[in-house]
Amino acid sequence: MSKAPDALRTIGEVSDVVGLPQHILRFWETRFEQVRPIQQGRGRRYYRPEDIDLLKGIKQLLEVEGYTTRGVHKVLREHGTKFARPSAAARGRRCCSRGAHSPQP
Repeated sequence: MSKAPDALRTIGEVSDVVGLPQHILRFWETRFEQVRPIQQGRGRRYYRPEDIDLLKGIKQLLEVEGYTTRGVHKVLREHGTKFARPSAAARGRRCCSRGAHSPQP
């Protein structure tokens, strides 16, 4: 049985969907204040659909578009989390020149 699209997901499920190991997701929680899954009993993490979209967007900015962590911080701070969503990146929206966000070579 599959879950409804708006159902909460565990860190293991999100790891599979986003394509990142669980320890990276936990690390990103410490680096990006916008990544805040719901934590319930015994510290178990539950991610909302918008959390998953944000993680996919951060991954896109870091791995595909070449932003550094500091660059992603700046994008999130200046333009909010909606800019980092995969749909925004797919449309080719850019907030400013990439050079200002320290892309990796």
